[in-house]
Amino acid sequence: MKKIVIASHNPVKLQAARNGFQRMFPGEPFEWISLSISSGVAEQPMTDAETCLGAQNRAQGAAHLRPDASFTVGIEGGIEQRPDGMIAFAWVAIQSGSRLGKARTGAFFLPDEVARLIQEGKELGEADDIVFQRNNSKQENGAVGLLTANVIDRTQLYEQAVILALIPLVNPHLYR
Repeated sequence: MKKIVIASHNPVKLQAARNGFQRMFPGEPFEWISLSISSGVAEQPMTDAETCLGAQNRAQGAAHLRPDASFTVGIEGGIEQRPDGMIAFAWVAIQSGSRLGKARTGAFFLPDEVARLIQEGKELGEADDIVFQRNNSKQENGAVGLLTANVIDRTQLYEQAVILALIPLVNPHLYR
């Protein structure tokens, strides 16, 4: 049985990883382990590169703690200020042995009020909770769910990136 270690206790990240692996390996049994692993980056990553590094650090940290894992998964949400507004997205990194797969989610623009709160030092989830009068939305539907009326929630957004990050790991003959 493959052992999958997810470098988070966040239920959204856990479910996205489960969904992605079950879609890529249908019918295969897995043992799921959740660990709290530091991203090694800011609480609210503010660039694409910092967000990607956070996901890689989580996957590699989990691999270091659990060398018996078949796969370790790091998921990091981030934002980036662009000239035309602030975008939100996430990176997923999956390690299997010495191989690393990475993929980014789609990106979407944040409302001006959310962006303003982030610029004042709030983390995206906290800003969402203030603007949308919610509590702990980052462990539920997240900004994307709030903004799309759950047509796409945070789990769905991350799930596709989990699948895409697995591409070089399930097709190693095509990648260096």
